[in-house]
Amino acid sequence: MNDFNWMQLLNPEFYITMSIGGVQVGLWIVLFIVFAETGLFAGFFLPGDSLLFLAGIYSRDLIENFSFIPSDLVNVTLLAVLVAVAGILGNMMGYWFGAKSGYYLYKKEDSFWFKKKYLIQSKDFFERYGGKAIIFARFLPIVRTFAPIVAGIVTMDKKKFMFYNIVSSFLWSFILIFSGHYLYGMFLDKFNIDLKKHIEVIVIVIIIISTFPVLLKVFKKTPEQAE
Repeated sequence: MNDFNWMQLLNPEFYITMSIGGVQVGLWIVLFIVFAETGLFAGFFLPGDSLLFLAGIYSRDLIENFSFIPSDLVNVTLLAVLVAVAGILGNMMGYWFGAKSGYYLYKKEDSFWFKKKYLIQSKDFFERYGGKAIIFARFLPIVRTFAPIVAGIVTMDKKKFMFYNIVSSFLWSFILIFSGHYLYGMFLDKFNIDLKKHIEVIVIVIIIISTFPVLLKVFKKTPEQAE
């Protein structure tokens, strides 16, 4: 038996190919991570975008965890749907948590660390840009964990939240999983490159791409804050 390496936890492939007692549990681990990253306050550190991209590459293996389906398209579509549902449920949990904790924040007196006006301003922001905020947040690491919580705290309209929650979850799931699945096939057929042998590079590239918008926004704000 190989010794456990803690660095494996940083590799999404570790979760996808995980087995317990000889039983493949990768699909259930992927669904739990998606739920946790979008619904649990402590889930912000979990892999998201890179996990879904790699899940697309391993779509047949993951679905065969519980059922054999000959159709390749059905396999990847079913996986994307399951992940989307997990993301929807995760955001619902985040919203519920925010809604419950928001009551106490509204009752809380202003202090050095907390200003009620910021909570009210956040509420106005979500009422005006809520849909766009939820959709964009789904594609941003860390932000997607806290967005539904904030939406719950500022009591964003539930129907509006659910609409954008469903739309964003399906977009996120289908785009990343289908990209991973079909890019893998294209690179293998046209260039004879097996992306499974370049997992580390793929993860690094996806992390750079997904975090670039956040870093760009931070650097753009820096000159303004300095004035």
